[in-house]
Amino acid sequence: MRPTTPIRNGITSAALALLCAITAYGTAGMIGGAIPSHADWRQPTEGVRIYLDDNGIHTGIVVPVTAAGVDWRDLVRPGDIADPRYADYDHIEIGWGDRQFYMQTPTWADLRPITLLRAAIGSGDTLIHIDHIPAPQPGERVRAIMLSPDQYRRLAAAIRAQFITGGKHHHGYGGWDAFYEARGRYSAIHTCNAWTGDMLRAAGIRIGVWTPFPVTVLGWF
Repeated sequence: MRPTTPIRNGITSAALALLCAITAYGTAGMIGGAIPSHADWRQPTEGVRIYLDDNGIHTGIVVPVTAAGVDWRDLVRPGDIADPRYADYDHIEIGWGDRQFYMQTPTWADLRPITLLRAAIGSGDTLIHIDHIPAPQPGERVRAIMLSPDQYRRLAAAIRAQFITGGKHHHGYGGWDAFYEARGRYSAIHTCNAWTGDMLRAAGIRIGVWTPFPVTVLGWF
């Protein structure tokens, strides 16, 4: 039996409302990403080189294991990963996000609409993801950024404050990564990419005032 006209009209209205909401969200995100904070910031010629990595959906911040007086090994220990040999790499990649999204989506092929919907609605159950990696090569999805030692220490302090003191850690997807309990609430407004922007903004780096998408982060560099 075909839907009656009122039902068809209701379905059409709901679809249009959803389309409008998605369009408004995307437009607002692009506008927020285009409005600069710390507009007068310029990269120094010397200092600490960090990287921004974009896997198409999620951005991470790559930092040296030791630099400018900051040593991450007291917080992300070799014993926290399944294969401590990977801790010999000289960089770590740091990301933040919703626990269920991380745990239920080891690859993008595992992404389910319900997982995405739950994350978009919001959750205060968040994790920091640490990958032990060599220094990446700059390219289309990797940007190298030079920071002054003071800017780098501010960035590191902002990131370290996101870890829950004494929180648990869990092995990650392979031998090289781990998850750590984190502060903050994930939602469609405060995404993993918005978190990346927050951390850069805390260091005084020029970035959009709201960066919910990868392009609103990497587009500045």
